[in-house]
Amino acid sequence: MAHHDVHDGAGLAGARPYAPAELRRPVPQDIDIAQERSKAIAPIAEVAAGLGLGEQDYALYGRYKAKVHLDMSRENTPGGRGKYVVVAGINPTPLGEGKSTTTMGLAQALGAHLNQRAFACVRQPSQGPTFGIKGGAAGGGYAQAVPMEDFNLHGTGDIHAITAANNLLAAAIDARVFHESSQGDEALFRRLTTGNDGKQSFAPPMLRRLAKLGIAETDPSKLDKAERRRFARLDIDPETISWRRVTDCNDRFLRQVTVGQGPNEKGRTRETGYDITVASEIMAILALATDLPDYRERLRRIVVAYSKSGEPVTADDIGCAGALLALLKDSLEPTLMQTLEGTPVFVHAGPFANIAHGNSSIVADQLALDIVGEGGYVLTEAGFGADMGGEKFFNIKCRKSGLQPDAGVIVCTVRALKYHAGKTIPECSIPDVGAVRTGFANLQKHIHNFTTEFGVPTVVCLNRFASDTQEELDEVIALAKGTGAADCVVCSHWADGGAGAVDAAKAVMKAAHMPSKFALSYPDAMPLKEKIETICKKIYGAAGVSYPPHVEKKLAEFEAHGYGSFPICMAKTQYSLSHDAALKGAPTGFTVPIQDVRVSCGAGFVFPLLGDISTMPGLPTRPAYFLIDVEDDGTVVGLS
Repeated sequence: MAHHDVHDGAGLAGARPYAPAELRRPVPQDIDIAQERSKAIAPIAEVAAGLGLGEQDYALYGRYKAKVHLDMSRENTPGGRGKYVVVAGINPTPLGEGKSTTTMGLAQALGAHLNQRAFACVRQPSQGPTFGIKGGAAGGGYAQAVPMEDFNLHGTGDIHAITAANNLLAAAIDARVFHESSQGDEALFRRLTTGNDGKQSFAPPMLRRLAKLGIAETDPSKLDKAERRRFARLDIDPETISWRRVTDCNDRFLRQVTVGQGPNEKGRTRETGYDITVASEIMAILALATDLPDYRERLRRIVVAYSKSGEPVTADDIGCAGALLALLKDSLEPTLMQTLEGTPVFVHAGPFANIAHGNSSIVADQLALDIVGEGGYVLTEAGFGADMGGEKFFNIKCRKSGLQPDAGVIVCTVRALKYHAGKTIPECSIPDVGAVRTGFANLQKHIHNFTTEFGVPTVVCLNRFASDTQEELDEVIALAKGTGAADCVVCSHWADGGAGAVDAAKAVMKAAHMPSKFALSYPDAMPLKEKIETICKKIYGAAGVSYPPHVEKKLAEFEAHGYGSFPICMAKTQYSLSHDAALKGAPTGFTVPIQDVRVSCGAGFVFPLLGDISTMPGLPTRPAYFLIDVEDDGTVVGLS
């Protein structure tokens, strides 16, 4: 492949494009490419220096990773704000469309081949999919983030910190219920207010609880009996405890468990369960927090249960929000890594897009936009299809951050369009322009949503596979351009690195300079039911929405508690525009059944459940871990 020396940008120090002779055929396994290239990449300190960061602006985590401080100096950055581009995809298929690979390929094309100041912002992958069936999320082929093992495994420990914090809160809830049920009012008050020094005093969260209760007195000895009881008893209804423990692996046997079976718990058992860590509300909070004070306030607002009188009980009421922040404070700093060709990458947060909002963090995007400055480009990836992570990027992430996207990218393949036309997996590799035309309905709906519903100029990146014919590729290009896409470009970055995405990157640059008429789907003041119906009808193509009585009641209660201004975070299948995974293409005329609805007060969104959505995946018969091992020299093998 020829190199493309375009010098209209300031560029980034350290970017090194692949030479054509370095691109091996056939394309090796992802991990083999990553490990071979990792021997030649620059230390992350050099990457940071090329971005204008001083040693005081980051903390090294080994030779190839660093956490960038939110208060980093902007003195050596260009100033202004870069172009903001969201990368999403059509509804995913078992064939794989290569969205993460495209994000890396575009970043490599912009930074290493077109000499632009460019950044990619992606999520930290969960170890559930890594060891389960999907594999990692570093990209693939010659378009990856490296070191790939670090990216897909522990990273800089953020997911572990969230696991610890989540489970500390779960333990605190059960402990409080236990102690309230086994002690009288006076004994409970005395033990809560007596410190290790034997003196009575209110801890800081206790003072906030007093204020919440309208009790002005701050000397424990001066509260009357009724005030002592009101303060001491959260009076949690165990049946309403919604906070579950988490672990970052797929474990179907933890979906429902009974706790409190030990003899010392005196028969105080209850049924609960585990979620995968990336489904924790704390993960969603991390992705939406804008700074440390905001992080703290969001943790305090988490509603974990309700009292027997129906009042919400928060993490701050439990008294451990400050301890949670102590565990989590470093997690707020995004991790700096790089692509195979030296373009910088922020890896941060990891909420799933089908059960949370599915985007990397606001702070990572903000820092990246500051670092690249005016004239630069930030590619931020949204999870699953454009109806999932894409819609939530606009309606939740941009709403919270105040950032406005300049362009969008939708990733697609010819094979995926055939699958959405109803073809079997083997049939998707057989030339069939008619099936491509039929399946294009799915891509067309996503193009419409991005360009018309959200008003963002959009480029379609069409990942080439060996089975694609030129006639099929030409058909997709013509259809995409004819239905609103700013451009549709065939890409080969998986095989050719950034050079294979240069034309797509040029199209993205052009689109990012087009007029954007970005608009949210609904205002904060719109009632919750109308927000739900707006998404279902405008984004999914539904004819209507149905609500069982208990959902109607909960929505009314949420609005009564002051949650009516929250945005909506749909929990649904990623495999269809609808609620039904079996409905391929762009179905219409269907009614979306809302089976349940919940609220995440810390994250600040209401999430309706459209079907049976599991927050703890299970392992398949043949998980990915069968192929993962470590050689005698310490080299990890088998990751994908």
